Amino acid sequence: MNRKNVSILGITLCFTYFIITFGLILSGSQKWLIAMELVTMASGILMVMLVLVLPLSKTEKMKSYKIMAIIFAAACMVLTNVAHMANLTVTEQLIKNGVNIPDYLLIGKWPSIEMAIDYLAWGLFMGLAFLFSSFGIENELKFKKLKITLIACGSLCIVGFIGAILINQNLWYIAPLGYGIGTVILCFELLVLNKQVN
Repeated sequence: MNRKNVSILGITLCFTYFIITFGLILSGSQKWLIAMELVTMASGILMVMLVLVLPLSKTEKMKSYKIMAIIFAAACMVLTNVAHMANLTVTEQLIKNGVNIPDYLLIGKWPSIEMAIDYLAWGLFMGLAFLFSSFGIENELKFKKLKITLIACGSLCIVGFIGAILINQNLWYIAPLGYGIGTVILCFELLVLNKQVN
């Protein structure tokens, strides 16, 4: 996998997601919802790719951090794709057929099963993937910004997750700063790092 290509894909997907979300809010159209679900599912896959192209140390001492980062990113990907595929293929189809779905089965409502899965994926698991990635990068000056960004992203995800679960659901919106805006920053930092290495 090429670090430059993954970074460009990451930036593109993030901006596409923001545009689609804005379109969905303005129109409420089913087409925008389907597009958002598909981009969200692709984003789960992207996060695994992103962790794989990070400059993680190859030393035996740091190997466990890399493994844990990959496991948590993969858990985020699987849970994301399960939640959003269920919403696309089951929930939305039932709504289209006139079935009255209770709020606890709807994505975008809280408390709901699908949102709990999504919060676990993007809050806890992606947060841990970011943190373990930061632990797995050597303490070299050229990686300092990247490590700080990964720690910030991971912390925001986990704070949003804990806040939503234990205090107030609105605290969840801290997490997208980590996995949304933070991912764009990470991708730009990886592009800069790629130029320095080459």
